[in-house]
Amino acid sequence: MLPLLDVLRLPTTRVLLTTETFASRVLPPVACCFATAFLVLLPRTQSVRIALWPITAILAFRAATSLDMSMGQPKLALLNMQLQISMMYIAARTLEWTVQTKPFVRMAPRSSTDVPKQNLVLDAIDLVCNPRGCGWDWSKGLYIPPETHPTSSRLAFATSALVSGLKHSFLCGALHAAVKSFSPDTFGSVDGGTIFDDSLPPHLRYLRSSIIATLCGFAIYSLIKANYEITVVICVLIFRQHPDQCPPLIDSPWRATSLREFWNRRWHQWLRRTVIFLGGNPLSLLFGRIGGVMGAFLVSGFIHYLQLLPIHPSSEMWRMVLPFGMMGTGMVIERAVSGNKTGGWMGWVWTMCWMVLWGNVMVDGWARAGMLGSPSVLDSATPIRQPIERLVRTFDEYLHAIGRKP
Repeated sequence: MLPLLDVLRLPTTRVLLTTETFASRVLPPVACCFATAFLVLLPRTQSVRIALWPITAILAFRAATSLDMSMGQPKLALLNMQLQISMMYIAARTLEWTVQTKPFVRMAPRSSTDVPKQNLVLDAIDLVCNPRGCGWDWSKGLYIPPETHPTSSRLAFATSALVSGLKHSFLCGALHAAVKSFSPDTFGSVDGGTIFDDSLPPHLRYLRSSIIATLCGFAIYSLIKANYEITVVICVLIFRQHPDQCPPLIDSPWRATSLREFWNRRWHQWLRRTVIFLGGNPLSLLFGRIGGVMGAFLVSGFIHYLQLLPIHPSSEMWRMVLPFGMMGTGMVIERAVSGNKTGGWMGWVWTMCWMVLWGNVMVDGWARAGMLGSPSVLDSATPIRQPIERLVRTFDEYLHAIGRKP
């Protein structure tokens, strides 16, 4: 009994990452997550899941708050953020699986009408690693973007995905280098700082911040795309998954002609199930559809706020919750004004303006926390980093020169 109490005891200080601390802090909640995923595939196991979830939540919280993945180096603080994201994911997903009354069921692949053979171990692994729920009965309503890679063979599919992953890795490094070059000593460093330059007049100040926010948006898109494509290559070539099991994650979000299209179809859907479960469903019971929309976005904002705490513990919650809340507000306004008919060039202008407006606030929150200045191997690996830095500095000096003119 004493070893169990030692494992569940909440820490007062962070410990550095070692093989021993990884095994004692990270592996226990991961094991509980896989155990719950296995149990939710079986009938009459809810009582066991109910008993297991508090232990899982405590272990996840303990791992997120006790382990220093950065090894005491501020420039590696993003590793602590990634650990915290993983532990939040475990706590939220296992809670959803705990309240599930019926076993989850695998569906037939899109290219087949045959019922998939049940393998509880592989199904549990897929359930843990598949937050969108592709191929599961609980993912109804999920939008899957059209496939862009050839599916004639695994090799052709993986080759195309690898090329895409490398291309977007390059773009991510180039865009990140450009963002940091605007202010290497403030938000371009781990010390952080605001993207709003008070030395510029308002119109130039917000032009500059909007350019930074837009570059950040494309950098995040490229990072998500690169990570997913590389993961797809591994899944298809090494784990022998069918290309249908690795559908596209994101669908040209800059083409969205409404906020609804942006968030429901074109942006990634990794957190869709989680934010609906934690915020959308509870608030929809109280306030109907509007409550469901606002609840999902507010939970998303709160999750993004929690992600910043390992990097900058004094980060202000409103800098994340407000812009995400305004995304929900924008969707409510959009539906009230035009129903589901938003589209065309006017819809595109509306969508992009709203995204950039509140994207300024969101990116400023990241910048103040030092998130934009975190080093990345993609930056140093970008062969055109120095020309990009010179171009950005020249442009920034030009803006300041205009701002100084009477």
